[in-house]
Amino acid sequence: MYTEKVMDHFANPRNVGEIENASGVGEVGNAKCGDIMRIYLDVENDIIKDVKFKTFGCGAAIATSSMVTELVMGKTLDEALKISNDAVAEALDGLPPAKMHCSNLAADALHEAIKDYIQKKGK
Repeated sequence: MYTEKVMDHFANPRNVGEIENASGVGEVGNAKCGDIMRIYLDVENDIIKDVKFKTFGCGAAIATSSMVTELVMGKTLDEALKISNDAVAEALDGLPPAKMHCSNLAADALHEAIKDYIQKKGK
């Protein structure tokens, strides 16, 4: 049902935790499945220097959160904003159709964190 990459990111999630005084924080949830994701960004000169996540949800939600943090580390905000729901699922070698909404949450949480950063900076 799940790919090796999904299982690896679920069993060994990367970048778990919070960033104190984060540059931007994004939180999204899905009422149907109960998944909640929060992404924390540390941004310097419009480059993501650190990213952490906290997720309450299924294995796919945890795996997509972990993967999205790996995809954006060191990227510019513009590059990070281009990361789509499909890109997250593709980086994990796919998700079952019933779990595709989890990849949507990961990209959405990232985009919300970037929006939060931009609002805080008054850009």
